[in-house]
Amino acid sequence: MIAMVKVLVAAPLHEKAVEVLKKAGFEVLYEEYPDEDRLIELVKDVEAIIVRSKPKVTRKVIENAPKLKVIGRAGVGLDNIDLEAAKEMGIKVVNSPGASSRSVAELVFGLLFAVARKIAFADRKMREGVWAKKQCLGIELEGKTIGIIGFGRIGYEVAKIANAFGMKVLLYDPRPNEERAREVNGRFVPLEELLKESDVVTLHVPLIEATYHLINEERLKLMKPTAILINAARGAVVDNKALVKALKEGWIAGAGLDVYEEEPLPEDHPLTKLDNVVLTPHVGASTEEAQMRAGVQVAEQIVEILKG
Repeated sequence: MIAMVKVLVAAPLHEKAVEVLKKAGFEVLYEEYPDEDRLIELVKDVEAIIVRSKPKVTRKVIENAPKLKVIGRAGVGLDNIDLEAAKEMGIKVVNSPGASSRSVAELVFGLLFAVARKIAFADRKMREGVWAKKQCLGIELEGKTIGIIGFGRIGYEVAKIANAFGMKVLLYDPRPNEERAREVNGRFVPLEELLKESDVVTLHVPLIEATYHLINEERLKLMKPTAILINAARGAVVDNKALVKALKEGWIAGAGLDVYEEEPLPEDHPLTKLDNVVLTPHVGASTEEAQMRAGVQVAEQIVEILKG
């Protein structure tokens, strides 16, 4: 009797993705977010692992998985997978980078509206029984300039939405794609120019050595005092201490954040005490559609690899 191929799903996965694996004849094992020791126990006879932003697939895990052929990350980043160890062991690593692009782009505008029209602040005051109409003077987006730092899949989607609102689009990327920029009426400029000219600055870069604290005290001071900063990329792309200072001292008008240098964000973090910042708990990809696409895309790649 031929043994069934085993796939370990170590994080929540959309039911349609699980269906793809089962239809391929695979046995699906499920345990949500096991720690390293437990993961080592679970991987001894599996040929594929599927994770999200956690758990971590460390070198130790990989070295204790003799049958492992592929690691799937249902999402974009690969920060939690030891890519070097996987390469040494001949294990393929796949992900679904485009699955959440639209979801993240839409959240950018949700955060932007919440800051620009003081929606979160107004809601909070209403619940406190305060009619804070005079404190809720906002701004319109039409005619404003949005600066998009990182013009990949998500940056492109953000630019498309910005076009619909009649915004001017400035772009910064180390590898400018002029053809794609023309599709969204965007113009590539140096980073300093983008920061100085934009009414809204939104970040869409990976966290690598070159982008760590890309937005620091010096660059926050380049921005307009009326500008809004949005970060739905990676927390450490922004120096959070410098951002708190900028928000308190009025270097910029406000910020919308979905990611943080420390997650979960500590309850007593200075950002939680400010009225000119809107905070969400890393939910950029948390839509039904994005979760389905991310899971299915990874499951399909795993089936293709394991079936040869």
